[in-house]
Amino acid sequence: MDRRHFLKIAGMASAVSLFPNMALANAKLPHEKSLSFYNTHTGEKLTATFWAEGVYIPEGLSEISHILRDHRSGIAAPMDVELFDLLHAIRSKMESNQPFNVISGYRSPASNAKLRNSSSGVAKKSLHMEGKAIDINLPGRNLADLRKIAMAMKQGGVGYYPASNFVHVDVGRVRSW
Repeated sequence: MDRRHFLKIAGMASAVSLFPNMALANAKLPHEKSLSFYNTHTGEKLTATFWAEGVYIPEGLSEISHILRDHRSGIAAPMDVELFDLLHAIRSKMESNQPFNVISGYRSPASNAKLRNSSSGVAKKSLHMEGKAIDINLPGRNLADLRKIAMAMKQGGVGYYPASNFVHVDVGRVRSW
């Protein structure tokens, strides 16, 4: 057993003896967070771990940002880690291990403007352009349930588009439509 592993075990033992209720509560926290995606426009699939042992993993963050790139232009931008945390929590509450179907992740300003010209439902200052929004569905799960769980999180905006079979989730201010 190396020194680091020993210190980790010793620290946990101390916490259990001094603060047994807090230690038990912390024991329920995941040791890692992973997400799975299927990009409906590119056909790409990905499962990546983006957080482990209390630290965000740059490689995982980069892989996820890549699959969530603007499929129109191919431009990728760093996505907000709060969005990944929210998606992980939503998928856990949905009790699913299925990949999220991605309808739209990051959008370049040019793609957003093009969509805005052809649709009334696209915001001029869309959070997609900041890497803070995603449009998704979850195979095998009811879209209304996905919306309900996302809204219950109260961690950002939630848009419901049943005719297009997706829910918009973002980490902006709390609101719904």
